Amino acid sequence: MVKKKILFILHIPPPVNGAAIVGQNIMNSSIINKEFEADYINLATSFQLDEIGKGGLNKLKATFKIIRRVFKAIMEKDYDLCYLTLTAKGVGLYKDFLVVVLLKMMNKKIVYHFHNKGVSENKSNKIHDFLYRITFKNTKSILLSPLLYKDVENYVAREDAYFCANGVEDIEDSLFNNTNGLKKEALCKLLFLSNMMAEKGVWTLLQACSMLKAKGLSFECHFIGAWSDVTEKAFTQEVERMDLLTEVFAHGKKYGKDKISFFQDAGIFVFPTFYHNECFPLVLLEAMQFGKPVVSTTEGGIPDIVENGVTGVLVPKRDAQSLAEELEFLILNAERRREMGRAGRLRYEEKFTLKKFEINLKEILNDVITSN
Repeated sequence: MVKKKILFILHIPPPVNGAAIVGQNIMNSSIINKEFEADYINLATSFQLDEIGKGGLNKLKATFKIIRRVFKAIMEKDYDLCYLTLTAKGVGLYKDFLVVVLLKMMNKKIVYHFHNKGVSENKSNKIHDFLYRITFKNTKSILLSPLLYKDVENYVAREDAYFCANGVEDIEDSLFNNTNGLKKEALCKLLFLSNMMAEKGVWTLLQACSMLKAKGLSFECHFIGAWSDVTEKAFTQEVERMDLLTEVFAHGKKYGKDKISFFQDAGIFVFPTFYHNECFPLVLLEAMQFGKPVVSTTEGGIPDIVENGVTGVLVPKRDAQSLAEELEFLILNAERRREMGRAGRLRYEEKFTLKKFEINLKEILNDVITSN
């Protein structure tokens, strides 16, 4: 059987973020590459975290290089489908729109895969509305959760929307069995793992830690991630001001075995995000695969990941008081942590493995190719 041809135009690291990790997983997927004749073009024009969402001459040059690569690819091969990780708003939207126009001029079938959001909040702008109407006409869209459909419902008919939850590669059984949080801990360790950004809830968690210490609770809170708009200097000053030097520790970026060891030691995974682009955080899936209870928020598609009261707890965004109350309960109730961790591991195995993601994506792409 002749394989269908797909041109994947997507993000790959650097920088390391959710969209780039998913892009890398697709490129490396034996399931996708066995099913399709796939070619890949890196859509990234930002290679550092602090460059994301900003313009500049270098980015403009990079954009035209991408357009040239796309044009060359579609002139050399007759693709059955072009897959694009479309940016929903900002400078990235304008860049991606140029790629969209090229694909439409060449009469290519297009499917978008969203790892961000913001269409609904920008549609009132006449220019954006015009761009969206052109962009979404006669296309399909893949969203990470049904909860995110409302972001594009003004432009994407329900029958043109597909839903494909992210997945992460499983850890070895030995790592999970040795470190699944079933031992009663004298000291409960909280873990935050993401880029160190205010909108990821860094300051909210610090405030909650201050409240926990004021109640005399014994705990540690470990922050893992690249410094961003929360700088190391500002973070350290705030930790000192709150008198949390013996409770709070920042370790910078960690990968591989170093990152795994922090998951192994954690009693609770904490992610109080209100990030405007948050859709379906991979880090929550990682926490669940390690059998950790998750405390997070209702941002984006997170309620489709964390079952509130079953695999973790969802708290209001920017609410340090509510966060501290839920953390206090879990710190003091080891058995509840264990129950939630076990439930989270089972939910991960049922819904969020990398293999399940690859199979779901393969089926969606096949359906898009054969659709009218």
